[in-house]
Amino acid sequence: MKITKALITAAGPDQRKLPLQTLIDRDRKQKTVLEILINEIVTAGINDIGIVIQPDDEKSFKQVLDSSLYSSIKFIHQNKKPGYGQAILSAESFLNSEPFLHLVGDHLYVNRTGQNIAKQLVEIAEKQKCSVSTVQSTRENNIGNYGTVKAERIQGESNLFQIKKVHEKPTPTYAEQNLMVPGLRAGYYLCFYGMHVFTPLLLELLKTENNEFPEIKLGLSESLDRLSQNSKYLALEKTDLRYDIGQDYGLLKAQLALSLSGKDRDYLLTELLQFFVEKDINNKGCC
Repeated sequence: MKITKALITAAGPDQRKLPLQTLIDRDRKQKTVLEILINEIVTAGINDIGIVIQPDDEKSFKQVLDSSLYSSIKFIHQNKKPGYGQAILSAESFLNSEPFLHLVGDHLYVNRTGQNIAKQLVEIAEKQKCSVSTVQSTRENNIGNYGTVKAERIQGESNLFQIKKVHEKPTPTYAEQNLMVPGLRAGYYLCFYGMHVFTPLLLELLKTENNEFPEIKLGLSESLDRLSQNSKYLALEKTDLRYDIGQDYGLLKAQLALSLSGKDRDYLLTELLQFFVEKDINNKGCC
């Protein structure tokens, strides 16, 4: 299995403007979230990239991209039916029944080791010849923000699991009863990290789901749950950082993470220390 295509979804009502937000990357260069995501994909060796957007947003997205990238990127308009699953299904023609790397447009990934996360994921998916989703051990008070999986650790592997069940944004009570993972510390669950490699089977499952329930918003987790029941579907546990920039202070936290892992680390730490010292002095002066 060779992966040569990637798909970024950025058409959700609360998501569509987030990839256009500007940050300072590790190399002290101003870039949009979209450009950082594309760099993650290109560094993984993939140059054929589809971006699912709302039709009205294409001009804005093109404006933030270097013209040299135009030949590598295809903008795909999501049709009127809403849903995460529908966004992926909208790219059926572009994907052409091939496996693909998938990133969400409102997440930013910051690796701890300097290794490209997407490249690691692609290499494992090609070796295992199946769908693989990155996951992260997540406290139970945060699992309501993420898709969560029940899984079993593969013998002899420290960070690779066989997915048995997928559930979207569970409650802690549901997770305790249905999604516990042997070997994970108490109160923690495996939640999606926002980066996946999917085989063409996912598209078939999405089409089936869409045909069975045409009146319902097409999500993704239901089809992923079916994927886990019908094929080999693995989870790669990552300890790298990921930030949902759509959450409160998400963009700020992502910026701090990038800066503290890059060239400006010492400068930023000095500035932050000065900020807190001055704040403490001002607070004492007011009392």
